[in-house]
Amino acid sequence: MWIDRIVELIPRERLVAVKNVSLAEGHLHDHFAAGGGRGALPIMPASLIIEGMAQAAGILVGHAEGFRENVILAKVSLAELDADAGPGDALRYTAVLRQFDGAGASTEGTVERRLPQGGWEPIGRIDLMFSHVGAERAGPGAPAGNFVFGESFKTLLRLSGF
Repeated sequence: MWIDRIVELIPRERLVAVKNVSLAEGHLHDHFAAGGGRGALPIMPASLIIEGMAQAAGILVGHAEGFRENVILAKVSLAELDADAGPGDALRYTAVLRQFDGAGASTEGTVERRLPQGGWEPIGRIDLMFSHVGAERAGPGAPAGNFVFGESFKTLLRLSGF
């Protein structure tokens, strides 16, 4: 899971989620480890920031139809990140539903980082497209039921009050 909490959910409109970046996360120890005469520079890889937005936006899309179908990330339409995130940072993902139909959905998203003095600063924009894949279209060998929104997502929603 690359989001810790959902703080706002307006069905079929918008979802806001928060991720607290902690030095306890294993990926920070390798990205970038000390070496070559320089100290460690622990930053959250951009791919994981994009995945956090995909999870937030995917929950928004899945929630629109009661999680009846699997919501699969189909395309990263835009990914612009202007700053890094490291230990101690909090990220806020805001996903807005722009298009939704039986085939899928598109979302626009912003990523913000909490400022030390309070408030948030924008650090990026991530626009995504999703496909809906019901059990009948998942293909042979696909797990039964909803294989995208498993227990981790259900627990996150429940603990966030949704």
